[in-house]
Amino acid sequence: MTNTIPNLDVTRSCPFDPPDSAPELREHGPVAKVRLFDGSTAWLVTGHAEARALLSDPRVSSDRSRPGFPTPVPMPAQFRPTNASATLISNDPPVHTRLRRMVIPSFTVRKINNLKPKIERIVTERLDAMIAVGPRADLMAAFALPVPSTVICELLGVPYADHAFFEEQSRRRLDADGQAIRNLIEYLRELVAKKIENPGEGLLDDLIAEQLAEGRLDHDELAMMGMVMLIAGHDTTSNMISLGTMLLLSQPDELAKVRADETAVPAAVEELLRYLTIAGMLSRVATEDIELGGQTIKAGEGVLVASSIANREESDELDVEHPMRHHLAFGFGIHQCLGQNLARAEMEIAFTHLFRRIPTLRLAVPLDEVPRRSTTLLSGVTELPVEW
Repeated sequence: MTNTIPNLDVTRSCPFDPPDSAPELREHGPVAKVRLFDGSTAWLVTGHAEARALLSDPRVSSDRSRPGFPTPVPMPAQFRPTNASATLISNDPPVHTRLRRMVIPSFTVRKINNLKPKIERIVTERLDAMIAVGPRADLMAAFALPVPSTVICELLGVPYADHAFFEEQSRRRLDADGQAIRNLIEYLRELVAKKIENPGEGLLDDLIAEQLAEGRLDHDELAMMGMVMLIAGHDTTSNMISLGTMLLLSQPDELAKVRADETAVPAAVEELLRYLTIAGMLSRVATEDIELGGQTIKAGEGVLVASSIANREESDELDVEHPMRHHLAFGFGIHQCLGQNLARAEMEIAFTHLFRRIPTLRLAVPLDEVPRRSTTLLSGVTELPVEW
């Protein structure tokens, strides 16, 4: 362990692995100060036990408008909202508790199990279309992106005909001018207005009838909530499906285990979630002094949880038969990913059918030639050329 403050570099030269700086950062201990891009400092948590403890500690805040809230890379102003525009992911109790209670019944294990036949249908239809055009395809465009996009649209009651628009805005949401975020919010506001006049079926319609109409939710809160669920419901899952496929195709021994026993797919999904941890950094700010990992985090100091590094503490090897328990791919604590049951179901069904239907699936280009996402905060690819 050294006393110097390292610069935080979140660059991933390999889309499967934590940041290239992970070995150096680990040397400073499970909780250590780092210097951010703007010259400020924050605490970085790389230890798995310490990360779980911090994320479940009520003395940290997810409110991005608080002084000291850290960002690992430059972010548009729209990602530092005021309390009036805060979302599920950037709010604290009691507001966070109120908002989460409104939507959590739609994401229970029972609800998602009832949704599985619909997910199976969507996966089958996408594979049918891809195979009919084959024997070569961009798996991202033909399968990994449209499957979760279609599912979240049906769940929320968002017209899938608009998918090209919101997928493009989602890809551009980290642009410096913040226009993509404004476009998405305006789209959801207009959609809510239309649904008030002409109700349909979906979670947004339920929230309008049960929460908005009763005054427990306002239009802006509903639009922000819809935006978060729309983005999270397709963006992260599509990248997990594409990167998970890419990783398994690059490790044939592990893929053989998945193909040999479809009942092992859920365990393989957990291991892929741990190993890839595509959203590798979570931000918090301390509201009181906290003793953690032999350090004292002072009230008002920012904390970054390096989930991708913490999830590799136990092993840097992929082993689909022995997934690590309690990984942090979905976060932890009160802000643990609301849609984790849905994401698991989509990945399990997607991988099962993909490798069953196309047993000869392989990459169509060398691994290092697969086009990568430009953002450093969410690992993924923009295309995945495959053939069979």
